[in-house]
Amino acid sequence: MGKTKNTSLDTVVTDFILLGLSHPPNLRTLLFLVFFIIYILTQLGNLLILFTVWADPKLHARPMYILLGVLSFLDMWLSSVIVPRIILNFTPASKAVLFGGCVAQLFFFHFLGSTQCFLYTLMAYDRYLAICQPLRYPVLMSGKLCTILVAGVWVAGFIHGSIQATLTFRLPYCGPNQVDYFFCDIPAVLRLACADTTVNELVTFVDIGVVAASCFMLILLSYANIVHAILKIRTADGRRRAFSTCGSHLTVVTVYYVPCIFIYLRPGSKSPLDGAVAVFYTVVTPLLNPLIYTLRNQEVKSALKRITAGLGTANENK
Repeated sequence: MGKTKNTSLDTVVTDFILLGLSHPPNLRTLLFLVFFIIYILTQLGNLLILFTVWADPKLHARPMYILLGVLSFLDMWLSSVIVPRIILNFTPASKAVLFGGCVAQLFFFHFLGSTQCFLYTLMAYDRYLAICQPLRYPVLMSGKLCTILVAGVWVAGFIHGSIQATLTFRLPYCGPNQVDYFFCDIPAVLRLACADTTVNELVTFVDIGVVAASCFMLILLSYANIVHAILKIRTADGRRRAFSTCGSHLTVVTVYYVPCIFIYLRPGSKSPLDGAVAVFYTVVTPLLNPLIYTLRNQEVKSALKRITAGLGTANENK
């Protein structure tokens, strides 16, 4: 059990014990290696996307790829908030997290996660303008406006994370302090509160579940209009290229939103599937994003070839 301190009023928890993912003891080393490799590949893959967008003039001048670079940056940090803690749970290291560390993890997870949620919606809006309003697109989504919208996404995410962390940790925690989860998230932490959590569960349902569901519906609405516009394109090649620019984003959105809605639209529930679903969108999705965008996006693949060819030429001239 973690350390506690006695006060005149109650016993106050000063740290939490993260029980981590349930696993057979004989698989501990294997799971350590699997999550360690996933983390390294996630960082390298998203770093490659960031470098490609930054290095290729054809990409970093376009809002679509500016947003992709921001998404890669978010994935790197979101993975860093969660995965190292999971890896530590497969080692003899202490599973205790200081109270302040738990607050920080919950805040940054919801700050980065909600920022990503809003960013996906912005990316769908960008694709809607590019395909449904092609002649007005340079005006409707200029570089300056894109920067302002991205800043707004970050501010909205910060407000969301602050609200969730403040509401969760305004409650008293007087023991037990064992979090039956692999990181400090709202549903798992609220189960340890020594007070009524009805208000928190309602806010979680509205602020996370409904917002995520609303963003998802806006994305689907954008893509309904996009598909309608694509079907009007006369040439098969034109339709194929239009679909290819949207397919990557729609794939990523699906694997991110569906698990989030599954977890947060069931306040107070505790399902054995929660851990597996949470691992998918906190660990696997940041790994899949660079793979999806590089394997399915022809422009990113072309940019990588140009950069590789340029580096090869530079080395030959030395």
